[in-house]
Amino acid sequence: MNSKYQTIKYKGNKPSTVNDLVSIEEPLEMSVRYKKNKKWINDSISITMRTPKYDEDLIVGLLFCEGIVSKISEVEQIEFLGDEVGKFKIQNKIQITLNNGENLDIKHLRRNFLTNSSCGVCGKTSMDSLEIICKTKINKDSPKIKSSLITEVPNILRQNQSEFSKTGGIHASALFNTDGKPLVIREDVGRHNALDKVIGHSFKNSIFDTRNQFIACSGRLSFELVQKSLMANIGLLMGVGAPTSLAIDLAKRSDMTLIGFVKSDSFNIYCGENRILKIN
Repeated sequence: MNSKYQTIKYKGNKPSTVNDLVSIEEPLEMSVRYKKNKKWINDSISITMRTPKYDEDLIVGLLFCEGIVSKISEVEQIEFLGDEVGKFKIQNKIQITLNNGENLDIKHLRRNFLTNSSCGVCGKTSMDSLEIICKTKINKDSPKIKSSLITEVPNILRQNQSEFSKTGGIHASALFNTDGKPLVIREDVGRHNALDKVIGHSFKNSIFDTRNQFIACSGRLSFELVQKSLMANIGLLMGVGAPTSLAIDLAKRSDMTLIGFVKSDSFNIYCGENRILKIN
């Protein structure tokens, strides 16, 4: 989603008034409703800044990546709450009802303050909750992808980003198959939100085939992006930006392939080079 804003553009040291398309950023309050000891409980779990689209995928992806839901059948209902508010008349509250409440523990999921739109991990309530134990270990040998495909991915991703071409101010994540076909692409002002939306949609629609799939991101590769990909059992993550030290360390411990600084003629493999087929 985007909106027009009047701005003054300087070109050749000459100003002119133009209408600039700007990506919309709005807060989303997410809550979980579940029954425990025959009583209904409503817990607010997070407030995040996001692009208002595919919010259902966002909350499902978040809960899946946090280990709160493991089967889509555990989700009973997703609904928007409250009035349409603000300049863009958008509902900024969403609630998900789960049927696995008796054994549910969402203490590690609660985020007690507003998270930054570029980094979901800064909203974690304690350091102990940063690294979630993945129940499924990724396959050490798959997916296998050609080295020549890696350099094509940024262009494929850019061509399929509907919002970036208009505003230049939005992140993207995508699930690809090993033939280079984008299966799901989502955009958001928050890179972690974009990935949650990809994972949420893929989980809801049962399209994961992780032995033959990988994830690509448009920006920096952070710890949380690696963690979320691991929760989805993805063995290869790449991005056009730089990885952080924590992202590399987690990827190495988990036998994930992590590739950064992907350009049209180069890329860096930080770990897991065994998944790359050196074929042109």
